[in-house]
Amino acid sequence: MRQRELSLVLAGVASAVLLVGTSTAEPPAPVAAQEGPTYVYRVPAPLGQKAQDLLARGFDVLEQRDGDDLFVLGSKDTHTRLTEAGYTGAVESVMAPPSSTAKTQGHGINETYYGGYRTVKAHHAHLDQVAGRYPRLATVVDYGDSWRKTQGAGGYDLKAVCITRRGPGDCRLNPDSRKPRLVVSGQIHAREITTGDMAWRWIDHLTQGYGKDREVTSLLDTTEVWVVPIANPDGVQIVQSGGDSPKLQRKNANHTNGPRQCPTTEDPNAQIGIDVNRNFDAQWGDNGTSSDPCHQVYRGPYPDSEVETRALEKLFRGLFPDTRGPALTDPADPKTRGMVITMHSALNVVLLPWGYTTTPSPNDGPLRAMAKDMAQLAGADWEYGQPGELLYTAGGSIDDWVYGELGVPHYTWEIGNWQGDCAGFLPAYPCQDGHWDKVRPMLTYAAKKAANPYGG
Repeated sequence: MRQRELSLVLAGVASAVLLVGTSTAEPPAPVAAQEGPTYVYRVPAPLGQKAQDLLARGFDVLEQRDGDDLFVLGSKDTHTRLTEAGYTGAVESVMAPPSSTAKTQGHGINETYYGGYRTVKAHHAHLDQVAGRYPRLATVVDYGDSWRKTQGAGGYDLKAVCITRRGPGDCRLNPDSRKPRLVVSGQIHAREITTGDMAWRWIDHLTQGYGKDREVTSLLDTTEVWVVPIANPDGVQIVQSGGDSPKLQRKNANHTNGPRQCPTTEDPNAQIGIDVNRNFDAQWGDNGTSSDPCHQVYRGPYPDSEVETRALEKLFRGLFPDTRGPALTDPADPKTRGMVITMHSALNVVLLPWGYTTTPSPNDGPLRAMAKDMAQLAGADWEYGQPGELLYTAGGSIDDWVYGELGVPHYTWEIGNWQGDCAGFLPAYPCQDGHWDKVRPMLTYAAKKAANPYGG
């Protein structure tokens, strides 16, 4: 992999704290703040056992690699923890401390934080708005409840929108659909705020372009496009509660498997919740996960323990038939239809199954060819491959569940990078224009491929 300079000196103001979020419907828990600025450490951890051990110890390892080095987000105390674990870690950069206590701005669909990013409430209002304005195109589907909502502690519905030129039987949770389907989701990791904005823009691009843009019109006449703008709304609520200093919450809000609050004295960067993208019943508990409830990649007490995970699996089963046999070596039926894209940030890579191992999947040829096409559409600085080829392996991911369980192609897009003014988890909001210029052609390509992904 070519060398890249890592920088987390972000435009605007980056968060310097990791706090425990609480719903307005439950008593506020004491807040434990990370002391001082947030550091990024460069840690030698070549692909293989060294990298997996670093993850297993619960460090907040970023989706970034530079040769044999990985990068760890943490406080000044993280350097001591790295040393005690047998790693050398040099400070690569320091994130600026918060400079404002401003919270959200506006109301309803116009409610934003951190210079323009939409809140969960705004995203849901946006779905309702497009369904009202474009009733022949957009259908909002409530596919479950977030963890906090199931506990009567605030929380949110889990919502998706189906966009197509609707005809008989369209947009129903029936795997025997007459049209092929593309599913796009954002913010399964809450702090990756670029992805929610990409979902918002994709919804508008489709609904506003129908009848005006020939490519969009043809696409929606023949394909169902499903969008889950926020797959982890409780986590996003914690992120947005920081306002102009967003909190770097990765996981959901379920605190019932460990201490009610994190950080702990051992790890001041720890946080409550379960990593939804390590909780799927696909090689659950394998590499790249942790059994510690305060760690960033905490996998949960058992596979599919989280309501957000189970709701997504139920949604996917309602959208796609199972076209792959039970063995890991069974290929998907070559006539499989559909495509799933899960958006993350920030690395500029297209990742394909398998994620838990470097062994190629039985459909590696066409999967890799499509990944190459997507990366080339995004630009020369994008790469593609399996996670274990570019970063590290991890079990319990949505990638391996969608492909492994149903045979449907799944790709993870890591949007953005870790250098320049628009780097990291928290780029200034105007940076999203540049991200969108790269993501839009990738999404269009994925939607077109949904009809016959394995057929060339």
